[in-house]
Amino acid sequence: MDVQHFERITSFIEARLTPLFAAETGSDNGFAMDDTSRALRALRNAVLEASAVKGLIEKRETAEPAVRRVIDQSVEHHWDVLRGIARQWEDHADFAREFKRHAWELDAAPAAAAQ
Repeated sequence: MDVQHFERITSFIEARLTPLFAAETGSDNGFAMDDTSRALRALRNAVLEASAVKGLIEKRETAEPAVRRVIDQSVEHHWDVLRGIARQWEDHADFAREFKRHAWELDAAPAAAAQ
């Protein structure tokens, strides 16, 4: 698993969410204090938090074995969060097959080859 996997899935999810916040649609979604807006903000925050793994992945190679296991668990958890969100749009034309895969399945598939 590498950073590119996270970049692609995050881009896919952001492309689905960003129009919901667009001012040109005339929608207050995301900016008001109603439950829908709050849910949209919470979802976007969850996506951004789960996608922030670049530093973890970079530290993994030089980490001690015990720390490496913790990093692996964290990266897998973040991937599972993003995978669960992305699968809500499984029928979308831009949905990539790799978004359905578990973290351990991506370990053997570099991001460039996973497309």
